[in-house]
Amino acid sequence: MTAHPVFGAHVHANGIRQHYLRHGKAGARPLILVPGITSPAVTWSFVADALSADFDVYTLDVRGRGLSEAGPHLDYGLDACADDLIAFAEALDLRQAVLVGHSMGARHGIRACRRDAGRFERLALIDPPVSGPGRRAYPAKLPWYIDSMAMARKGANVDDLRPFTPTWTDAKIALRAEWLHTCDEAAVLASYASFHEDDIHRDLAALSLPILLMSAERGDVILEDDEAEIRGLNPAIQTTRVPDAGHMIPWDNLPGFLAALRPFAIGDLSL
Repeated sequence: MTAHPVFGAHVHANGIRQHYLRHGKAGARPLILVPGITSPAVTWSFVADALSADFDVYTLDVRGRGLSEAGPHLDYGLDACADDLIAFAEALDLRQAVLVGHSMGARHGIRACRRDAGRFERLALIDPPVSGPGRRAYPAKLPWYIDSMAMARKGANVDDLRPFTPTWTDAKIALRAEWLHTCDEAAVLASYASFHEDDIHRDLAALSLPILLMSAERGDVILEDDEAEIRGLNPAIQTTRVPDAGHMIPWDNLPGFLAALRPFAIGDLSL
């Protein structure tokens, strides 16, 4: 049972149907969670619930995932997804919102803050891919996503998907098995291509809002050299590395994730 109220709803924003889950209550500071490439909003509910003690949390189904609009008529490019975030916040009149993006969602957040500099109050980047033109490839290989999605469309169970996420609990694997089929393959292919074709480093250098870069101690997405480069591009960026965690940081170490995020999101930059 969740500790704080939760409901799901749709909003028409940026010309599409966007679905979201809301944990918390009106009056608290809004926090928008943007999941990664194959993570429907519901799979982040345990994180949203933990954050809802302090925030009014909105977890998005990124276009082409979960219950948001999908289909061949949609543009799944980085700019379109970034504009979704801007339009979502505007449609729901979410002011001084904290934007928290994981992996792909972090890249969407970076581009959104570049395209609309005053829309969000703070930006937390959770282990974002730093691949791009002329850079090392994103370490997770495309078949990892495509193969697991194909299995889910046929009705995968926990045992089927456990090899893809061996450190997860059965409950979290079961939830992924239930919802992974809602990820549109075209959306995932476009997002994966964007990891290598779109440069988010120029965006980072141009941002002026408070930013936290959170990386995984056991991960291979953000290396120490990557951290150093990003700090060089924008010295105001705060950095933290969560121990005992791989790329899916809250799945491996939720207390460590919350300890790293909460002070920044609330407003304490003395990390």
